[in-house]
Amino acid sequence: MKRTKRATDYDKYQFEAKVWVYNGPTPWHFVTLPKKLAAEIKAFHGGLAKSFGTLGVVVTIGKTTWKTSVFSDTKSGSYVLPLKAEVRKKEKIEAEAVIFVSLQIGGENN
Repeated sequence: MKRTKRATDYDKYQFEAKVWVYNGPTPWHFVTLPKKLAAEIKAFHGGLAKSFGTLGVVVTIGKTTWKTSVFSDTKSGSYVLPLKAEVRKKEKIEAEAVIFVSLQIGGENN
């Protein structure tokens, strides 16, 4: 986990995580944020959460940036980030890959 150094940018985070697949009726790819990072985000930004514990975020993976939400996940005790098929295709991301994520709190839901 790495956070930017400027005191005004405590809403920007970077981390590596493994891609996993939820094999429901419609499979979705996700990454789970590191627990320590999730605890920090919840402490500083939890008041911004919307229904189902969602937080609006701006995510960058590789050269692709988009607005989405992270979802509070009681099972993992963290937040999960869904990876759109379009992003996975552009960045050639497959299940079980370890990817580098830049995440900024804020976005369409905040």
